[in-house]
Parts: sequence; structure tokens; C-alpha cells
Amino acid sequence: MTVLSLTASGCVTVHGELEVVPSATRAEAAQALQDFTDAYNNADKAYDPALDADRVTGALGAINQAGLKARSVNYPDGNPQHVPLELSDARFTIPKKAGWPRFFLADVDSNRDQDQGSQDNRWVLVFLRDSPDDVWQAAYLTILRPAAIPSLKTDEDGFAEPVAPDSAALAVAPRDLSEEYSSYMQNGKPEHFKDGPHTSEWRAERKKQENLPGIRTLYIDQALDSDDFGPLGFVTRDGGALVFFTVRNYERQIAAKGVRLQVVPDVKALLAGEVKSTLTKERISSQAVTVPAGGAGGGKVDVLGRLTGLTAAKGS
Repeated sequence: MTVLSLTASGCVTVHGELEVVPSATRAEAAQALQDFTDAYNNADKAYDPALDADRVTGALGAINQAGLKARSVNYPDGNPQHVPLELSDARFTIPKKAGWPRFFLADVDSNRDQDQGSQDNRWVLVFLRDSPDDVWQAAYLTILRPAAIPSLKTDEDGFAEPVAPDSAALAVAPRDLSEEYSSYMQNGKPEHFKDGPHTSEWRAERKKQENLPGIRTLYIDQALDSDDFGPLGFVTRDGGALVFFTVRNYERQIAAKGVRLQVVPDVKALLAGEVKSTLTKERISSQAVTVPAGGAGGGKVDVLGRLTGLTAAKGS
């Protein structure tokens, strides 16, 4: 599916639908969240990816399914420490748009972190539906402090405004974020990403790991921006946007003669081939960013949160 297929005018024709309407009712959004939670809990309890495969997609789906697959190998009898996920205090942001696909955002409290009052983390989920015949699926997840979640633009009825992937109103078009973030992680260019834990600090940490005694590590970052992995964006009140996008990261470890590479259980469970002198780990990484409005201000993209998960491994 093409996640964002809007033109710059925000109007598309799919199945003859031109009318701009809410992507979902609030009751439908609440039911989608409940369906996801139920499926997630069933899959987590049994460590069976098939039990929530139809409720996740895109970056979150790839991370979730690979994680469950690995744990099913290491814990064939299921999750011995299963605690049901509880999502409460749901706040839905539903954009109006024409045609398909459609999407909405759910900002929820979870029982996965210790309650710290106003500083308690929030789960921010983006749900996607590709056609009238499909169910809602969770495509993106990021975990943020309440103060880090930007205010989204809404109309008099409380509905949000989606961002076109090729929007010229932003400092960076959403469709370019995956490619440019991958480039930035490789060589520090382009320079329109703010310094922080998911940009400059992550690059510095990887630099430290490149050459360790007996082990050389190579990092390769690739854009992943088509079909289920495309960007999803919402206009913010300041004229910028909150955008979710995906990249693929590879980490290749090369051992010197006589050095043995460590293979932890979750990696071993997804391993293809035999680790002799190299181990390549593939990860999917989803980012939630704020993109400033375009213009002479020259504002930078701020990476608010990042969710990364191992999806494959190969030895040679």
C-alpha cells in the first residue's frame, strides 16, 4: 500500500472517492485500539506472531513480528513473564482526507512504565487502513514524554489535517525524510537534523564502536519509504508537521583471526548461515519527528523518538 498518496492539494481519487471526510469515527478508533491491544496480548502471551499479524503493519509490524518469532524459538512454551498490556486515557487525533489509505493517531497511557504523574511516558500509535475491506493496523509506535508531543492543528470539529508527502510548505518534504536521515547517519549530511540522542549522539556512539580490539563494525543505513513503510504526517499548530517515517539499519561485525563473535539468543533465533568471521544484523527503525515550516527561518528537523528492532541476522 502507498501510505501517503495525496497530491499537494490533498485530494485523490480512489474507488471514485473525492470527498474529504474523517478517516475514522472516534468509536472506530477506540475499537481499533482495543483490537490491537487484545491481539498484542494474545501474541505476547503465547509468543506467537500469527496472533497479531493482522493488527500490525509497516515498521511496527516488522519489529513486532521478528521479535515474537525470536522469542518463540527461545521460549517455545510461551512467555513465562507475561503481563497484559493495558492502554488507557486514549486521546485520538483523526485527520480529514479524501480516498484511501486512511490513518489516525492514538496518544495513550500504558502500564509498561512506572507512573510518574505528569512525567509518565505516553505511547503514540499511528493506525493505518488501506481500503474499506481492511482492518485497522498499527503502523508506528513511539514513546514520548507528554511535553514532547507537539500540538496538532485541528478544525472546529476537532479533526486534524494530514500532510502531503511532497508538501512544499515544510523545510523537508515527508517523502524525503527516510533518504535524508539515512544519509545523515552515514556521513552527517544533510545538516538539517537537530543534535540529540537520535542524531549526533547516536552517530558518535556508533563511531566509538567501529574499531574495538579484534572486531571492526560497519554501519549501513538505507531508506525504507514505500508501501507499508511510507511516511505519515499531521500538520502542527505552528505550521510545521509531526511525521513518522522508517529506515533500515545494518550492523556488520568483522572479526580478526582468532576472535569469536558473540551471538546472543535473540540474534541466534533469527540467524541465517553460520557465524565464522562476520555477523550482519538488520534492524528496522521508526522515527517520530517534527518538521518546521519552510521559509527563511532554516529550522531543523527534531527527532523526538525512535523505535528500533532486530528483524534479521546473517553469519558467514
